[in-house]
Amino acid sequence: MILLLTATIAAAAVSSGEAFGTAWYVGPQGSPTNDGSKESPWDIASALVQIERVQPGDTIYLMDGVYRRRPNELFEVMLVGAEGRPVHVRPEPGARVVIDGGLTIQPPTAHLWMWDLEILVSEPRPARIISPGSHPEDLTRPAGGLNMRGGDRCKFINLVIHDCSQGVSWWVGSKDSELHGCLIYDNGWLASDRGHGHAIYTQNDDGVKTISDCIMTGGYSYTMHAYGSSRAFVNNYLIEGNVCYDAGTFLIGGGRPSHGIVVAENVLYGMTMRLGYDAPHNEDCVARDNLIVNGALQINRFNEVSESGNVVLSADAPRPDAPQVILRRNKYDQNRAHVVLLNWDGADSVEVDFDGFLDAGEAFRLMDPRLFYAPPIMRGTYDGSPITVPVEREMTVFVVLKG
Repeated sequence: MILLLTATIAAAAVSSGEAFGTAWYVGPQGSPTNDGSKESPWDIASALVQIERVQPGDTIYLMDGVYRRRPNELFEVMLVGAEGRPVHVRPEPGARVVIDGGLTIQPPTAHLWMWDLEILVSEPRPARIISPGSHPEDLTRPAGGLNMRGGDRCKFINLVIHDCSQGVSWWVGSKDSELHGCLIYDNGWLASDRGHGHAIYTQNDDGVKTISDCIMTGGYSYTMHAYGSSRAFVNNYLIEGNVCYDAGTFLIGGGRPSHGIVVAENVLYGMTMRLGYDAPHNEDCVARDNLIVNGALQINRFNEVSESGNVVLSADAPRPDAPQVILRRNKYDQNRAHVVLLNWDGADSVEVDFDGFLDAGEAFRLMDPRLFYAPPIMRGTYDGSPITVPVEREMTVFVVLKG
């Protein structure tokens, strides 16, 4: 067994995000005329645009329940924190919060941290849309998802985004922000021409967009779709530590030359990582320590390429002799990690050593990323010895939770 411990906990980053301001409360039956206390909560639509009342360092707690917006609209978010004093939006402790209909982050949002929300569209997805193209008239269910038109120096942490027309739509108006630890799955739709909708569709120019330690799977089109025409920008990305499987191509590149592309320590299973699309040339990229299984690594027309430590195993390539375990600890939540089990020899279980993440006597749960709110696949108490985890596939992915 090979145990790789990566993405060390950034305790200082977590502490810098702690809020010491006012606690505001939002309830599914709240009202804009309430005072925002736990006894008199706001409604979500008015709470997320409280630019004047919600100050840097404040926290908006969403109470347990489903928050639904209709018709085909998204809840607008316009909240402004400050350096070292972000505004936090997160569930009340112990609550499960479902945003049914999606969120749109608008200017002048800045220094906002959104945590642990589930974003979905509850209307059933039709088996097939008759109309081709990206905007079919007969796709009448809400689009949903996380749509970022603005937002500077923001963080979106441990969101669960699924069954939307697109998981994350992240555009040039948002700068120097991060998507971390999110579970993004089963987004998009099947049309008469092809599958549409991506796990992440993004463009960027100024500042760096960071996509780190997310799990992406399922869906109908691309997994990573950092893409645009010759008039769009696909520049300055740090894409690190993500796990992608059973999904479409992982693409970074478009019709305009790209620069500042860094992809590192990602695990891809059953897909190709493609850097560069059809631009006549690109400037620079770094591709290091990525593991690509049953796929390929394609680096197209870059003037400067730094490539090291990548492992690419085609479907018919020989496998390593022993299982491999990759454990990535969440940067902002010390009670959470992602673990990838690579069952190279086809055994029915893999031994996993959680030493360094779990302490002896600490309880744990292994969660299926696509059934995150269901009962755990496995639970127990860590005694300091490796844990035997049953597996059925060559690659299995879990979210590990303490407690």
